[in-house]
Amino acid sequence: QAQDGDIIFFGADTTKVVNDAIGALRVKIGLSDWSKAKGFFNDSWQPLWVVDFPMFDYDEENARWVACHHPFTSPKDEHLAILDKDPGHCLAKAYDMVLNGWEIGGGSVRIHQESVQSEVFRALKINEVEAQEKFGFLLDAFEYGAPPHGGLAFGFDRLCSLFGGTDSIRDYIAFPKNNAGRDVMIDSPSPLAQAQLDELKIKTNL
Repeated sequence: QAQDGDIIFFGADTTKVVNDAIGALRVKIGLSDWSKAKGFFNDSWQPLWVVDFPMFDYDEENARWVACHHPFTSPKDEHLAILDKDPGHCLAKAYDMVLNGWEIGGGSVRIHQESVQSEVFRALKINEVEAQEKFGFLLDAFEYGAPPHGGLAFGFDRLCSLFGGTDSIRDYIAFPKNNAGRDVMIDSPSPLAQAQLDELKIKTNL
């Protein structure tokens, strides 16, 4: 139903590339003075939950699936059957809370069964030997009957910056770092004594 004077934006690439590009453009236009003047921008508190995250993302360079959140996120129960056949369509029990376009909290339900964790590792092309070497402590712990568990972590500084009406969380961090990664309040990082470098066998004059 496009008419004269309308603009249609489209992208052609992988789903992730198109979503990221068009999403960034949507935010740019949505926050513009033109958008506000037209009444497209709703200046009010708009919280929402983001759910149904994908379990995996495909790494073209290494030709393998990688975990979108982390490899210990539980897949949705109804997708357990397709973990090995179609990992790209598996959804995770992961969630984010968003307020006015800013992520203020996120978390997931963790895997608590060894059989499910092993299936996820196989989907990520982590064989049994590698899984035991890297995560044996976790797989062994499942044998003692780990209960279902999950959590949610909030970014309190992000929440405060929204309530305070600023775009930067640095205004609400006690000791914020600058763009160079320095904490000017305590002058960190500071030079190390040569004795400390020698103890750690670190050379700085290569």
